[in-house]
Amino acid sequence: MNHEDTLRPHLDRWQRRALIVGVVALAVSAVGFFTAPDEFFRSYLLGYFFWTSIALGCLALLLLHHIFGAAWGFVIQRPLEAGARTVALLAVLFLPLLAGMHSLYEWSHAEVVAADPVLQHKSAYLNVGFFAGRVVIYFLAWLGIAHLLSKWSRQLDTSGDPRLVERLRNAGPPGLLVYGLTATFASVDWVMSLDPHWFSTMFGLMLIVGQVLSALAFVTLVTALLREHKPLAGVLRPEHLHDHGTLMFAFVMIWAYLSFSQFLIIWSGNVPETITWYHSRIAGGWETLALGLVALHFALPFAILLSRQNKRRADILAAVAALLLVMRLADLFWIMKPTFHPEGLRLHWLDPVVTIGIGGVWLAYYFHQLKSRPLIPQQDPRMVEALANVEAH
Repeated sequence: MNHEDTLRPHLDRWQRRALIVGVVALAVSAVGFFTAPDEFFRSYLLGYFFWTSIALGCLALLLLHHIFGAAWGFVIQRPLEAGARTVALLAVLFLPLLAGMHSLYEWSHAEVVAADPVLQHKSAYLNVGFFAGRVVIYFLAWLGIAHLLSKWSRQLDTSGDPRLVERLRNAGPPGLLVYGLTATFASVDWVMSLDPHWFSTMFGLMLIVGQVLSALAFVTLVTALLREHKPLAGVLRPEHLHDHGTLMFAFVMIWAYLSFSQFLIIWSGNVPETITWYHSRIAGGWETLALGLVALHFALPFAILLSRQNKRRADILAAVAALLLVMRLADLFWIMKPTFHPEGLRLHWLDPVVTIGIGGVWLAYYFHQLKSRPLIPQQDPRMVEALANVEAH
């Protein structure tokens, strides 16, 4: 019995279920589109950015993997490639946000800009035409990188040509540079400009770290679910899980460091243009969510992942990964929603429903991509050496 005999039915079933849930949730969301269009687009941005963060994080981790060629990367290479290829779907799913710009961005209203000197000063960058043009540039860059990595990986599976290994490795540094620039500007455009009077030079980097952490948690969870199926069952070892846990631990620490540093710098500076952003997020119930992020996005994962034994157990690692995914969504909710509801914490029914709807469609496409190729790379000479080193230890 080959691996497709045991693995493919599971992926087929997950794909069908995800698609059904996604379509039903989006159909329910359509009610909100007609009854509360502003809330619909705000919820759509939240859900869209969460799932896009996972896809972009997969792209970044894939580039890192090809640079270093370590054993931890080969067992999640195909889940990362599948995630990166979903950028094509996300490009289509961005279209509703272009249609709903006036519900999201005050700088898209000419009359508001005309009455605000700050927005007039930023209008050369924050305008509808240039915004849409940048969106095209971002997706072309992400699609191009994902396509080349996927294409060369497929060719390597069939030919084993070492020149393709060099192409993949050499694509890493420039690919990461392009990713870093485009993801930073996209974070500023799509999220930070929700409040165009506020700015932070650390904001883009914070969301990039969040993207990588989201992707790492997601593929760790997928790997844990597939670990008993061949060919992963014959390759995945506790050492790989330990490496994945260590990476999650590191990015949790980096996220906490950047988040606290931004807060400390802005709070100690006490500049009205920037500190008001935090004022609306530590009052009216939002402070409860902020404390929850400290406890569940940092303290609890930090404590669990300190243990070497915990990092080597797939069930514990999967539970931590699932928690981090939930907290990544909570973090984005805390960042975005107070802009629209500074009076106090408010969860609209569209927030979870739209997020589930987008996620269901995205997951269905993800599983479609994942089952299109063998779960383990076939003829990459780096993989044989890397896995042999793990077995030797």
